Amino acid sequence: MDKEKLKNVKNVLFNDLLNICIKYFGPPRIRGSHHIFKTPWKGMPFVNIQRDGKMAKPYQVRDILRAIERMEEKDEK
Repeated sequence: MDKEKLKNVKNVLFNDLLNICIKYFGPPRIRGSHHIFKTPWKGMPFVNIQRDGKMAKPYQVRDILRAIERMEEKDEK
């Protein structure tokens, strides 16, 4: 599964994270270096990722993992 690539948050390629986000959240809105994805709930209506060289920023990888887990919990209900 794609989420397996996100296990080590310090070693995630930006392009891998981008593809996972597109799969779960749809196409991004891009503002400068920020790729912004809408989420289906209120309170945290978007997630944001940004390139750090060729890697993704670790705190943003953690944010994406939490958002995916939240979506999966919602789907199970």
